[in-house]
Amino acid sequence: MKTARILLIYTGGTIGMMEDPETGQLRPFNFEHLSAQVPELKKFPIELVGHSFEKPIDSSDMRPEIWVKLAGLIAAQMDAYDGFVVLHGSDTMAFTASALSFMLENLAKPVILTGSQLPIGTIRTDGKENLLTAIEIAAAKNEKGQPMVPEVAVYFEYRLLRGNRTSKVSANHFNAFSSGNYPMLAEAGIKIDYDHSAIRPQPNAAFRLRTDLNTDIALLKLFPGIGKSFVEAVFGTPGLKGVILETFGSGNATTELWFIEALEQAIQRGVVVLNITQCFSGSVVQGKYETSSSFNRIGVLSGHDMTTEAAVTKMMAVLGRHHDFTEIRSAFEQSLSGEVTVPAE
Repeated sequence: MKTARILLIYTGGTIGMMEDPETGQLRPFNFEHLSAQVPELKKFPIELVGHSFEKPIDSSDMRPEIWVKLAGLIAAQMDAYDGFVVLHGSDTMAFTASALSFMLENLAKPVILTGSQLPIGTIRTDGKENLLTAIEIAAAKNEKGQPMVPEVAVYFEYRLLRGNRTSKVSANHFNAFSSGNYPMLAEAGIKIDYDHSAIRPQPNAAFRLRTDLNTDIALLKLFPGIGKSFVEAVFGTPGLKGVILETFGSGNATTELWFIEALEQAIQRGVVVLNITQCFSGSVVQGKYETSSSFNRIGVLSGHDMTTEAAVTKMMAVLGRHHDFTEIRSAFEQSLSGEVTVPAE
């Protein structure tokens, strides 16, 4: 079997930071020095090529234009490499992973995002293991010579998770990511144990880059006592095309008449409203209780068990591709990239 070629892309984030001895502040180091910090890279039977963003992007500054740049870079090199590892800040890693899953349509090769909670030059860093195992997973192939994980995934602290099923759940622990509604794709111990039943199969259609994102959306998290003027201000945002509602429990919200009317009026103006739960695990079941029964009547779409990150990026992708409400509804009633469990009819 020929040597695997892996493109290692450094976008920014804690994994690539060094502490300034004078100020104590973290600053990005030259990506070329990575091999000095991780000499184990030279032991890999893999052809590893590095690409660094000219200006590292802090995770909190990540935005759709960078997703387009990153997806375009991966797509342009798709035929030249067997897999891709993206070093990324952890705070918005799940958003980027979700966005890439919709932009890299019919992906047939691994795109593994990883990073760290401590800089890679720190003695107790989690960055080394995350980096080395992510590379190994990106290069892994099955007995047929096909990529073991032909999808966008996040690797952190011994666990490989589907990118668009992932959320960051801790700012203090190495085990920073979790997937409340979908099993791990793999777990790294003495060996890497893959759950083949959870991994997406090789696609039947040709790969396609989709960079058409519509960012005219809003995220509205409900809370007890939420004000009428605030809700109306959100739905009255000029140019608004879509709103993701983070509701209670299985998709429930206040039954106040003004709230339902605000939603209904927005939907009648063409604003797409998607209902997802604030809960870390579980699914929206619209109509299960009286507090969500009106949603089906007025045209609120169910996000089922999507994460917030997947809902935001899917909304951008769907509104970027479709303008007809029937097509938009259809897109949300199906899983485009393994991001949602759609109930059987």
